[in-house]
Amino acid sequence: MKREVVELAKDLISRPSVTPLDEGCQTMMAEYLAPLGFDIEPMVFEDTTNLWARKGTESPLFCFAGHTDVVPAGNLNHWHTPPFAPTEVDGYLYGRGAADMKGSLAAMLVAAKRFVNTHPYHKGSIAFLITSDEEGPFINGTTRVIDTLEARNEKITWALVGEPSSTDKLGDVVKNGRRGSLTGNLVVHGVQGHVAYPHLADNPVHKASAALAELAATTWDQGNQYFPPTSFQIANINAGTGASNVIPGHLDVMFNFRYSTEVTAEQLIERVVTILDQHQLNYDINWIFNGLPFLTDEGDLLAATKDAIQSVTGLATAALTTGGTSDGRFIAPTGAQVIELGPVNATIHKVNECVKMDDLEQLALCYEAMLERLLC
Repeated sequence: MKREVVELAKDLISRPSVTPLDEGCQTMMAEYLAPLGFDIEPMVFEDTTNLWARKGTESPLFCFAGHTDVVPAGNLNHWHTPPFAPTEVDGYLYGRGAADMKGSLAAMLVAAKRFVNTHPYHKGSIAFLITSDEEGPFINGTTRVIDTLEARNEKITWALVGEPSSTDKLGDVVKNGRRGSLTGNLVVHGVQGHVAYPHLADNPVHKASAALAELAATTWDQGNQYFPPTSFQIANINAGTGASNVIPGHLDVMFNFRYSTEVTAEQLIERVVTILDQHQLNYDINWIFNGLPFLTDEGDLLAATKDAIQSVTGLATAALTTGGTSDGRFIAPTGAQVIELGPVNATIHKVNECVKMDDLEQLALCYEAMLERLLC
């Protein structure tokens, strides 16, 4: 059974499912789940392939959530082994998606199979919500599936997202929440001109500098026991024609907030606009709302997760909200409890991405133990 997890992971990794491609990963998963009693419901929205598979009709509903898409491999010359030819080396499985998150998907499948075979008359239901659009624009993936489920009042009770949450050892960290994400695309308008005649031009870089410095220095909140303080970061900034003798006519700035539950997106927007207006800038700004912060405090799911990890690995896990966003942000607003548990994240999105093969078996055991604690 230990090899089954590794072999399933290898099958998934061998499929070059770069966002939004799925390359048959979900078909393989569906074929694995159907004999276990899962009803298979593909959901294709535009360029994105999604899978909703459910066994049972009763509540509570435990949902494995994840994605089959991966980021591009990058420079192939930097890989020690081909990224889509899964390779075992010294106890590790190498390949794009090994840690993020095809290894987790394989562990989910094996855990579900073991649990269903051992407990054929378990209470409640088990589901898989799988997308091929997590690493990309996230427009037609999990969020569209959730909209479909909500429209028919199909409610998830507990969601286990297989994102690579662990830091040094499997299970040392789980994510019981994530910060919100808000992006601003700012254009500051000036008047282009010759640098030798600044009185005939209006330099937007000069005019915006003080405002940007104030935004970067502002304390937006103090955070709380679960979340660090909200952060503001400038991600891209651009102005000018490339010539040294031309004052630019406009300045483009892209910035992002990762924000806690101490502040709302609306409050952040209001404060940014106030600062820009105080500096008397001529500007346009477009806001992109990437997701609300969410938190799963002490409850059935977090307790089951901690207990399962302790029983399998012997570790006392830490529940944190650090890191980027995940598709959990689309599931949590429905009222579901959401936890992220997956492999060590040291190599995700890097060349030579890998996962310890023993960790995949341990992860399957953790997932199975969570099912036992919640559905038995």
